[in-house]
Amino acid sequence: MKSDLSKLSLDCSWQDLTEGMQIYGSGTSAEFKTGEWTSIKPELDNSKCIHCLMCIPVCPDSCISVVPGTHARGELDYDHCKGCGICVKTCPTGALTMEGVK
Repeated sequence: MKSDLSKLSLDCSWQDLTEGMQIYGSGTSAEFKTGEWTSIKPELDNSKCIHCLMCIPVCPDSCISVVPGTHARGELDYDHCKGCGICVKTCPTGALTMEGVK
């Protein structure tokens, strides 16, 4: 068990949990959909976006990508976006707004 992170779930017993302050296996945040809990998310209006890329470095969860080989903003990663709104505050054209999850 100590290296098999796939066995940890809501229905595992306490005997399957690792001891505190120990790291038994590697993983990344890409494995966990951390954006599920939010009730708001940024919405993009492509007609207002000038691809200044100001939103990308301020996102604490790296949820905004750059299209490879270009200077254009890519898609928003809603699986990991927590809805903090920093990108919305940074956007100089108002292309990003906060909306309720649909």
